[in-house]
Amino acid sequence: MMSLGFPAAAAPARVLVGTPGRSRAVTNTSTRGSGSGRHRSPVTAAASSNLADEVRGDFTILEQDLPVSGKRLVYLDSAASSQKPSVVIEAHSNYYKHDNANVHRGVHYLSGKATDAYELARVKVANFINAKSDREIVFTRNASEAINLVAYTWGVKFLKPGDEVVVSVLEHHSNLVPWQLVCAQTGATLRHVGLNKDKSNIDLDELQSVLEEGNVKLVSTAHVSNVLGCELDVRRVGEMAKKHGAKVLLDACQSVPHMPIDVQQLGVDWIVASGHKMCGPTGIGFLWGTSEVLETMPPWMGGGEMIQDVFMDRSTYAPPPARFEAGTPAIGEAIALGAACDYLMSVGMDRVHAYEQELGGLLHERLLSVDGVTVYGPAAGQPRASLVAFNVHGLHANDVCTLLDQAGVATRSGHHCTQPLHRYLETNATARASAYLYNTPNEVDVLVDALQDTIAFFKEING
Repeated sequence: MMSLGFPAAAAPARVLVGTPGRSRAVTNTSTRGSGSGRHRSPVTAAASSNLADEVRGDFTILEQDLPVSGKRLVYLDSAASSQKPSVVIEAHSNYYKHDNANVHRGVHYLSGKATDAYELARVKVANFINAKSDREIVFTRNASEAINLVAYTWGVKFLKPGDEVVVSVLEHHSNLVPWQLVCAQTGATLRHVGLNKDKSNIDLDELQSVLEEGNVKLVSTAHVSNVLGCELDVRRVGEMAKKHGAKVLLDACQSVPHMPIDVQQLGVDWIVASGHKMCGPTGIGFLWGTSEVLETMPPWMGGGEMIQDVFMDRSTYAPPPARFEAGTPAIGEAIALGAACDYLMSVGMDRVHAYEQELGGLLHERLLSVDGVTVYGPAAGQPRASLVAFNVHGLHANDVCTLLDQAGVATRSGHHCTQPLHRYLETNATARASAYLYNTPNEVDVLVDALQDTIAFFKEING
């Protein structure tokens, strides 16, 4: 068991990898700290390795033992929802304690304070992703709503029969179902591209071929897969799409919390993200779009805030982002999301990403070392997120994760809102361990020890 820092590389081990029923024996030569393939400021190994120790005290929820087993909680489910630092919880609470009032609609003191705090949160989000202007940030309930907003405004307005929307087989349902609905409504065609030969990432050559047919109006895909952990070459996709006149929407839910994002450099038209995955509260997310594309989008929901002038027979509408924020918004949640941006920026997103590259590499390597475990996604040395989806031969993921929970380790099992991907991988479910800046190398050891105990338990009872 490790207690401090990261260990030296282990000797190669024979393990099983690949899809269930197609496992093959290979030599495990996993390495850690492969980097993201993107330019970032130099970060020393010592600085990044100490990160969890520095921030751990900010996440008081992690300092608890489970009531039945007495085991210390090991939270490895941050791809589903991250924990929140105390400053974020306090920002949310302080709004209701000291500043609670509706925004944009009053001249009194509290309304002014609430409005200032709400709009400052928009500025913080804009700065966090390096948007040109805070007017390019639209607050939504979550990333799903942000995708639906684009689908039912831009999509309904511009898509027509003969047009094509392209997604990939690895998409979260939130980036698939809205396009199914809107394509059915507009007569456009929804197409998808598969994975490359080793099933580790989207097949960009296939995407290129589809684009060259000349009918694609939109490519909508994930920056980082919530199952495979692979990272998309966004710039290449953006360049291919623009060459053929298509727009690009990027599902950035699994990238914005974990790496520096500069929307001015990505070459896409929209990104969406969820607050609760980036140390913020639930009930808040955001859409970023270029000012040019946002101006072309009609309103989606009608009501207060999104209007300019209202008559009995017609209305005129506010410019973005107000045009897309009908009704009273989630004020406290937006303010807390701004606090989350402050928190992550104070830590440094370069540093967060460097640390997660090390920790994610360790997680990947240790799970590969367990006999009978199938790990999905990129091989060692390829860019991947700090999450690993896996299966144990002969065991259902739900059973595996139930016993891990009894050992104090919180992981997630199921299809992770990616049923088409799981069918493509020829499995109905996977277990997933996902780390964040507050997780430690020792917690990876706890996971692997508990997994080995789980496997041994089932071997014993199954004879």
